[in-house]
Amino acid sequence: MLWKKIKEFWNTGLTEKNRIPKYFVVISAFALVIISCGDEERKPSEIGMKVVDGKISSLDKSESDDIESITVVYRDIYDEVIETHTPSSLETTQCIVSRLGENGYVAVDSENQVDMVGAEQVTAFCRAVEQKKKAELTILVIKDSGFQKFDFQTEDGNVMIVRGYYQYDENGCFQNRNMVSYPADVWKYTEEGYLIFEGSYFSDMDFVLTLSDTPERTALRVLPLDETCRELNRKYILPVGYEKNNMFLTDWSEEDFADLDFYDVFDVFYSNLYQQSVPYVADENLSIGKVYQIPEEIFEKVVLTYFDMDSDVLRSKTTYDSENTVYEYRPRGFYEIEYLDIPYPEVVSYTENQDGTITLMVNAVYPNGNTSKLFSHKTVIRPSEGDSFQYVSNQVNLLEKDRNIWWHSNRLTREKWVEIYGEIGE
Repeated sequence: MLWKKIKEFWNTGLTEKNRIPKYFVVISAFALVIISCGDEERKPSEIGMKVVDGKISSLDKSESDDIESITVVYRDIYDEVIETHTPSSLETTQCIVSRLGENGYVAVDSENQVDMVGAEQVTAFCRAVEQKKKAELTILVIKDSGFQKFDFQTEDGNVMIVRGYYQYDENGCFQNRNMVSYPADVWKYTEEGYLIFEGSYFSDMDFVLTLSDTPERTALRVLPLDETCRELNRKYILPVGYEKNNMFLTDWSEEDFADLDFYDVFDVFYSNLYQQSVPYVADENLSIGKVYQIPEEIFEKVVLTYFDMDSDVLRSKTTYDSENTVYEYRPRGFYEIEYLDIPYPEVVSYTENQDGTITLMVNAVYPNGNTSKLFSHKTVIRPSEGDSFQYVSNQVNLLEKDRNIWWHSNRLTREKWVEIYGEIGE
């Protein structure tokens, strides 16, 4: 009934007589959905009940037993965490994944930072899909304070997916937050050892906004990864990533820093060094271009801590005022916003070099692009005393000549900045 009303509202908005803009109709219809369905949509299903594509039904006995068994594992782990004061959430996730594996489940974390348990079941299922045989598989993906439960069925090479999301509440129970089903439009096991699948399901609320079904894309690492690779990734690559900087998106070295943007470098490492957020932020008024004069000792300390270079080289790659010994700094503004949908880095191998440096081979994993290797890069780092280190070089290998790094925006040139905001200092 609600959906029928929304359609009528949409059609009314399209009539010439009313002249209601489409975007107003969409926003108003969305508000109608929230007002009319908010409690129903957001209310979690009770234990023993499930909601698949908007239809409420009871869990069958095997599924109910599964949830109860998983609940017991979580309770045991959380009790141990309280007793041992385990400091790392990653350690807790590792414990949950391992314990689920001991109970016969296939499990992995949603960030792919823990080796999957029961991986042989996944590869066997993938073979069944390829050979067009009948098979079933369940994968538990640990996520936030709960888990996703993927149930797969295959026949004649087609894969049907039922995905539920269960959240652990303060009462020590799992609540079924939502459950959807869809056929796999994309299903592949990659050379890098990832299972990648994609499908779409119908959602009233999403259809109001997009006039299409809701896509869901998932990439799960099946093959184990050297734990040292994971540690190197967490220390040297993940903290930088591919957002709002080009450190791993362009070629550079200590001999030639080329197009490496040191203002973005400053943004990335300032909080690490000073243990606080970067205070040099854009103006709340988007039409105003903010400009700061950062003392050289602050700017250079950040950059030269992580790069072996002369201050003269840094000054030549930036805007430096020698008279006042400050760096001109323009924070990223509205015209330098980047896309949020980006890949994440994964170190897949490393080499310890004779000169004390370490060469890291990194793949850019992009689930929304259905690939576990959008591009790769070779990054060299130089560890020093304690936890100190420096970046030595980076070399990018784009897998396709015409593939663009679409999400990244370079900072405005000084000329373009003046064109938009006006002369600096006015």
